[in-house]
Amino acid sequence: MAKKDAPPRWDRKMQQRLARGEAAALGEVYDRFASLVHSLAHRVLGDEKAADGVTREVFAHIWEHPETYDPRQSPLRTWIADVTHRLAVQRLRDREEERGQEADRDPGEPPAHEELERKVRHASVAARADYIVHSMPLPLRRALELAYFQRRDYRQTAADLGVTEDEARRRLRLGLQLLATAHDTGTPPGYGGAV
Repeated sequence: MAKKDAPPRWDRKMQQRLARGEAAALGEVYDRFASLVHSLAHRVLGDEKAADGVTREVFAHIWEHPETYDPRQSPLRTWIADVTHRLAVQRLRDREEERGQEADRDPGEPPAHEELERKVRHASVAARADYIVHSMPLPLRRALELAYFQRRDYRQTAADLGVTEDEARRRLRLGLQLLATAHDTGTPPGYGGAV
């Protein structure tokens, strides 16, 4: 069996275990995806406490509704990211609507609905970018981390990674191309996080 077949098989088995109500399965899913869920929720909401709440909601949803996941449609990771995105965006909308009702708006400000949708679009792009980075192959992610966080050029990145300069440029270019899809009006391949 090819190595690439392993995740879908794991996803199918995990969905079956969750459907049977195995608490240990939820623990395994939590261990594997909690940091992704929290990161995406925090990216959308910009608030640690709210991200904690969404993380709890996501895993409660997984526990209570495992039948809504279909391994034939997408990987478990993608489905969980989609659930996280939907719940976080809904919480953002609810929070912003509450703030809009509490505060008096100046006449020159854009309507609250337009401002809310701008925030939702911005948060969605940020969450998609975060998901793309966490999902890309480690060699691409490592090259981007060196270039972005450590301010390395492609020559330094190549030396740090022990690859040719052409390979470093290829990894950086491909990683940036993947990240650029976060700004698309659609969603990146494999991410069902539509607003």
